[in-house]
Amino acid sequence: MKYIKSLFSPAFLLLTISAFAQTRKEGILKDEFIFEKTSFPESHAATIAETPEGLISAWFGGTKERNPDVGIWVSRMVNEKWTAPIEVANGIVNDSLRYACWNPVLYQIPKGDLLLFYKVGPNVAKWKGFMMSSKDHGKTWSKAAALPEGFLGPVKNKPVLLSNGTLLCPSSTEGNGWKVHFEATSDFGKTWKKIGPINDGKTINAIQPSILVYKNGDLQILCRSQNRSIVESWSKDQGKTWSEMRATNMPNNNSGTDAVTLLDGRQLLVYNHVKTPEKEKKGLRTPLNLAISKDGINWEAALVLEDSPISQYSYPSVIQSADGMVHVVYTWRRERIKYVKIDPSKLKTKAILAESWPELGQ
Repeated sequence: MKYIKSLFSPAFLLLTISAFAQTRKEGILKDEFIFEKTSFPESHAATIAETPEGLISAWFGGTKERNPDVGIWVSRMVNEKWTAPIEVANGIVNDSLRYACWNPVLYQIPKGDLLLFYKVGPNVAKWKGFMMSSKDHGKTWSKAAALPEGFLGPVKNKPVLLSNGTLLCPSSTEGNGWKVHFEATSDFGKTWKKIGPINDGKTINAIQPSILVYKNGDLQILCRSQNRSIVESWSKDQGKTWSEMRATNMPNNNSGTDAVTLLDGRQLLVYNHVKTPEKEKKGLRTPLNLAISKDGINWEAALVLEDSPISQYSYPSVIQSADGMVHVVYTWRRERIKYVKIDPSKLKTKAILAESWPELGQ
């Protein structure tokens, strides 16, 4: 990072930032940090939800990812301002043993409790899933409850409530190959059943799916992969069975993405428009981009949320609120969590062809 900073003089950086600011504002209504300073140096893997009292975000924070002091932190938007972060969960096992917390996921039950899923463990392979609930929109939380053995809950991205009343949680494992599966509950976490895995973790290694829903009832998932592209699978039976996983025409840097189905039926994707270089394990986590599609297959460039060469901007979470606005949170250089509010009706788009991000201009 120090080397990258040294490449540019302050004058050049100011010119670059100014030019970028003139072309990135279309549709953006708010662009801010959830917090400026905290007691912990690193933050990552944010999630966002809308409650009857407004927006709420959570993330894991501590000294460093995997460190035992990493807990789950929460901030609520009150009167258009984010509250100071509060730690609501940790990985304390006993007086002498504590594990790190990982990847929180918020979900607001319609006319019900707010759920918080997260993981605890020394590493990804030894994660255990936990769930908490709040009856007052995130002000106070229940005691953490472990999910059944072998269940993790939604691994990074939000669940989707299907028309049949099933809450379908997109999940994955990273043990013997990267594999995607689903965890379904018809009673919001009291009982569970598992679907999959839907790939063998050999031909395609994929994790962290997002679920998109189509007007005809079809479901689509978009996943992070080690295959240099975002990968997908489709279901025509409410998630019971899935098509063979395959690469899309969108690049992936082996980093998390998120997507949401908009009220008008379009699909919205937030991701790093970066392809992992050949023979490398990961690509840069900059820029951070937003794309739109009518069919989940052909995508159009809409926004560049971040494009500084100083990485990283990653692990986005995106929702659309009841008023139609889109809300995105993401990791900002592992230091803070960024929040962006977007009016999707004001987005101007250009087709993405041959994995090339077009110039958006004014």
